[in-house]
Amino acid sequence: MTLRIALVGAGSVGRRHVDVLHRLGGARVVSVTDTHGPAAAGLAAELDAPSFTDPYDALDAVEVDAVYVCVPPFAHGPGERAALSRGKALFVEKPVGLGLDVAEQIGAMVESTGAVTGTGYHWRCLDTAARAKELLAEAPPLLASGYWLDKRPPVPWWGWSDRSGGQVVEQLTHVLDTARFLLGEAVEVYAAGMRTAPDGPGGEAHGIGDIDDATAATVRFASGAVATLAATSALAAKHRAALHTVSRGLYLELSEDGLTQYRAAERTDHAPAEDPRLAVDREFLEAVRGERESTRAPYGEALRTHRLACAVAESARTGAPVRLEPGP
Repeated sequence: MTLRIALVGAGSVGRRHVDVLHRLGGARVVSVTDTHGPAAAGLAAELDAPSFTDPYDALDAVEVDAVYVCVPPFAHGPGERAALSRGKALFVEKPVGLGLDVAEQIGAMVESTGAVTGTGYHWRCLDTAARAKELLAEAPPLLASGYWLDKRPPVPWWGWSDRSGGQVVEQLTHVLDTARFLLGEAVEVYAAGMRTAPDGPGGEAHGIGDIDDATAATVRFASGAVATLAATSALAAKHRAALHTVSRGLYLELSEDGLTQYRAAERTDHAPAEDPRLAVDREFLEAVRGERESTRAPYGEALRTHRLACAVAESARTGAPVRLEPGP
């Protein structure tokens, strides 16, 4: 069965998913939508598919089985609503929104429709993450430290809080999701940020923006574990992104590149068996076909991670701790 996919968002992330879907086989992108018409038309021409600027028009014109929404944080909402209102399976790239309003609305729609969903939190698809979870079930984590140390992406919207939400929401969110996966739900955060770039008129012309250059956060989890998390976009190139955990007698380092396990003087390295960016799309296609019950990163999980990211961003902005409800 070849699944018919409607793509919403013709930028670099959308193109990456098109490439992955073609590599996996069993799916074909049959329409491309982007509010920037030339971008939609350019990618659509490469795929021999029609282009649109409105997702509702796209879904009315071309029959599909699922919708991929790969848009910047500020552009979430229309693509998801169009898909869910038409009863389609839905894949949403992270983060699932700019703030919480739209994401909470989409979460309620997902719950009421029972739609098959997947999201771009591909770290959850690492077999090394599953291995880490097994090890931590035997030796519960006491402490974690996570970080995303990177450069600023070249897209002009990224440096503006009302477009990207900031680095915590747009990048560190992968580490936050992994922390939730391994440590459970967070109940309180306290964060601080530092910005050296000037605000206001003139900043945009130089691509500076108004987001923090560095953020540090302390997170307390319902289990009692505590974590420190850090993010910066001040480097010239991506340095690393990972989550480390400390248990009695066990230290783990988890990243996209693999898992390193330390017990006393013994070190064990585990390499991922599959590229998680392929796995996250493959699992979504399998769920749409009914070959698996659900994906490992459904919308509900992504929404909980987004709440945590927004809480960190809020605390850094206000200087006050933010409490979260652990939830079911």
